[in-house]
Amino acid sequence: MRMWTRRSAARRATAAALAGTLGAALLAGCSAKAGTGPDKPDGKITVWTLENLPARMAAEKKTVARFEKKSGVQVELVGVDEGQLPQLIMSAAAAGRLPDVIGSLPMGQAWQMYGNGLLNTKAPAEIVEDLDPDTFNANALELTSDGGTRLTVPSDAWLQLLVYRKDLLKKAGLPAPDSYATVEGAAKKLDRGSMNGISLATDPADPFTQQSFENIALANGCEMIEKDEVALDSAACRRTFATYDSLAREHGASGTQTVDTTRATYFAGRSPMIVWSSFLLDELSGQRADAVPNCPECKKNRAFLAENSGITTALKGPDGEKPVQFGEITSWAMTKTAETKASGAFIEYMLSDGYEDWFGMAPEGKIPVRKGTPENPEKYIRAWRSSRLGVEATVRKPLNSIYPDEFLGQLADGISVMRRWGITQGEGALVGATNGELPVPKAVSAMTSGQTSPREAAREADDEVDALRRSLE
Repeated sequence: MRMWTRRSAARRATAAALAGTLGAALLAGCSAKAGTGPDKPDGKITVWTLENLPARMAAEKKTVARFEKKSGVQVELVGVDEGQLPQLIMSAAAAGRLPDVIGSLPMGQAWQMYGNGLLNTKAPAEIVEDLDPDTFNANALELTSDGGTRLTVPSDAWLQLLVYRKDLLKKAGLPAPDSYATVEGAAKKLDRGSMNGISLATDPADPFTQQSFENIALANGCEMIEKDEVALDSAACRRTFATYDSLAREHGASGTQTVDTTRATYFAGRSPMIVWSSFLLDELSGQRADAVPNCPECKKNRAFLAENSGITTALKGPDGEKPVQFGEITSWAMTKTAETKASGAFIEYMLSDGYEDWFGMAPEGKIPVRKGTPENPEKYIRAWRSSRLGVEATVRKPLNSIYPDEFLGQLADGISVMRRWGITQGEGALVGATNGELPVPKAVSAMTSGQTSPREAAREADDEVDALRRSLE
């Protein structure tokens, strides 16, 4: 789930091995590009993909091969680790060796490239027009543009979810946790014995903590930027910090909680709620070898948690105007030096003939933002509902054989209420920078470990983000 999304914990495990060799290999493997515009068209393009896990690379290569056969365009597909992308982009730009296309690009990194003048913004607008804007989710289009300038072609989304044990809440007579009050009430009542009230991230070194906090913050109307000023010390944000502290420190497991430990606690049946991304859903089904639910009931029925979990896609806090949620739109981006015609044909293919293969690699975390075609408006949403679990699953059961239609409908509808700090305020570059410097996770960690108060954490986060913003001017 990323800007560093939690597609898989395995991604982080491979990053260290890649670090020493990937940069040189990419620069050597990319075709040379002029520094200010595309070379003469040669029908060859280089595509960087952030879906770089082995099983997904294998699936992508099959889709690319079909495109090559249909179009006559030659594609060099290069897997890139998301955490290394900013450095690799700048190195490639300095060397005049940018790729033509980047796939699965998060919004913050798209804005960083846009701010550095590295994106072709004309071609994506033409592609969306060719495919018909009405076939896309309107919110996804808005979040991937700068006013009238289209940054990328949005492809799919993952959502930050509050996943909860329906059976435990029902037994305790508790309502579905869809507000600050109901979440805090459930965490307090169910925090007893070996059971923690909630699994919530506090790791200062992981963007996952910021994603989890931002999800809670957006629900309460806490924005990073308001009226062109950093606003993390606002009343709404101070309440968010206090609520997060109460949940994580008073009702969560002791010690620093990470992307892995939060999942492990929920999977062991030792917490009734967890904030995680929709990438959790294939693992929750018990069909992944690398992350298996091990609750007492799971020994007899490995799908127990999937059958007894509900989701809240949009929370509401006391200061919030309406329920909203955090999520990520990932896109196809075309660089300023791309071979435009061939790159455009490739992107259009990946959102039409190759689209079901693309989101089918991991449908639990690649919810299509192109709903269908003009002739068949629900084509891709229907296909997504019946997509089989991602390519890492040992048994690739169809999503709709595991989760009911209402559950899947909540996921698809969640894209429309997705919000993000800074994006619609034109501060996308700052968003990208905060995911490198992590001022909010550091403040959250200090707070939940008892080093600072929620009020001090809000002030410290505000000061650090404000300093980072000034450094970008």
